[in-house]
Amino acid sequence: MPVGRRTAISIASGLRSQLDASVGLCTLRASILRAAGIHGKSGEGSTSGDTPLSTKGPYASNLKHRKVIRFDGPDAINFLQGLITNDVTKFEDGPTGQTSTPSVNAPVVYHQPVYAAMLNSQGRFLYDLFLYKPGVEEEKLDRSGSGPGKSDNPPVLLADVDAGVVDEILGYLKKHILRKKVEVNDISEELAVWQYYGGKLAEEPGNTAESEAGSIGWGGSTDDSALSSAQTNGEQRRWYKDPRLGVLGLRGLFSKDTPPPLVESGTEVDEDYYLLWRLEQGVAEGSVEIPKGEAIPLEYNMEGLNAISFDKGCYVGQELIARTHHRGVIRKRLMPLNFVQANGEEAQEAVTPGAEVVDKKTGKKVGKVTTVLGPRGLGLMRLESAREGNDQLHIENQGDIFVKAVRPKWWPREWGREDEGQAASTA
Repeated sequence: MPVGRRTAISIASGLRSQLDASVGLCTLRASILRAAGIHGKSGEGSTSGDTPLSTKGPYASNLKHRKVIRFDGPDAINFLQGLITNDVTKFEDGPTGQTSTPSVNAPVVYHQPVYAAMLNSQGRFLYDLFLYKPGVEEEKLDRSGSGPGKSDNPPVLLADVDAGVVDEILGYLKKHILRKKVEVNDISEELAVWQYYGGKLAEEPGNTAESEAGSIGWGGSTDDSALSSAQTNGEQRRWYKDPRLGVLGLRGLFSKDTPPPLVESGTEVDEDYYLLWRLEQGVAEGSVEIPKGEAIPLEYNMEGLNAISFDKGCYVGQELIARTHHRGVIRKRLMPLNFVQANGEEAQEAVTPGAEVVDKKTGKKVGKVTTVLGPRGLGLMRLESAREGNDQLHIENQGDIFVKAVRPKWWPREWGREDEGQAASTA
């Protein structure tokens, strides 16, 4: 699926949906699948988990809008530490994850992935990436059940990045290598990015995945060894809890030739389902949804998505991030949006990315739509105007298309209320 098409997708009028009884999906008779619940009345609480995708599934999607690159060489970690917003030296520490019961397939311990961004010198967003440190043979049990040894292999990291700008990313990285001992290569022909999400994963991603994997064991009882194997394949690829938010489910890199573990027949769906799930949670991804060279990471909630370390050393663009963070007030943030007609029906084809949001009370522009999928979207909104209960927001020059901005459940309580705290402290 072309990357640009993800940002402006509308549903053709007159299409009829039919229920696929085998997996409980609501599909459309069209080339693009649509998740259930994006038609009809605009229900309250339709975001942040209270959606059809949270009551069905879990689903798995091959994320074709992401590609995989590889970092080799003893300077790989040091090289990335000076370029990205998160602390990548944690990969040098002991692994933070541990397999419940080791198996021949699964490493005994593993490193959790890291989500981060690369910025320009003015602190504006360029690219996002998920970094993984794969397990090595020395971290697995051998066939005799003996314990693992210590690996002396040089650091090797993998990253999934926006497919639409992968060549730019490679060029950017290679420009900064200089004399460091590191190589960067595109290995997208070997590995694919997958997301496992929805259903009970919205509440307890780790426990749900383990429960499902354990059911592969003996006679309906939990087989811990089968559990470990079921979450990994023979190449030691495994599912990881999404490093941004638990509600987003699991993420992993898997061979293009072998289906990921846990993905049963009928549960693989088009990546538009995953896009809808992210829109419902208010999470953007990639250099289209997070405008390259324009977006301020804190306004796109990257601090709350575990993408920024304020304790690490210097990196490109750090000054603006630190100054904005310590100032303590973010007046605009990316939020989930619902588009509604005057009669209460959801507006299926009425809004495009880039549309301005206007407050009828003041006549002022208070936000901009960044991403659209049917009647759902994301928008960078002024928080003072997007407070709950404001029913006067509409699309500029489309007075009959109203906008409902929703505060995601995962937001920290203080977001959008920083001014209240400052007023109280000066009273």
